[in-house]
Amino acid sequence: QVQLVESGGGLVQPGGSLRLSCAASGFTLDYYAIGWFRQAPGKEREGVSYISRADGVKYYADTVKDRFTISRDNGKNTVYLQMNSLKPEDTAVYYCATVSKITVRDGRLSGTYDYWGQGTQVTVSS
Repeated sequence: QVQLVESGGGLVQPGGSLRLSCAASGFTLDYYAIGWFRQAPGKEREGVSYISRADGVKYYADTVKDRFTISRDNGKNTVYLQMNSLKPEDTAVYYCATVSKITVRDGRLSGTYDYWGQGTQVTVSS
């Protein structure tokens, strides 16, 4: 059974950092491109970051560029999202997902997401 489990979310003050993890079970993660997207109440889903299968290509939405870093550890079957300089507008539920198609346009990521986990809540507040 294909399963993705996100973890690492929490409450952090503005300017703080979090590292999200996306662990896969039931399949080998390095066969897939992986993306992170987020969903805030009352807002549309927003693609945040993407990493290709071979780790050669990474994309970030303009809203998180230079603050977030995506990486993968195929030996641990895990993808990470390091989030620095967090802002209140980063508050959302964050999901990782397998990606079959990615489009980058006007600083935004649009992905075709096939499998995703239950999400992890990130709250940035003082």
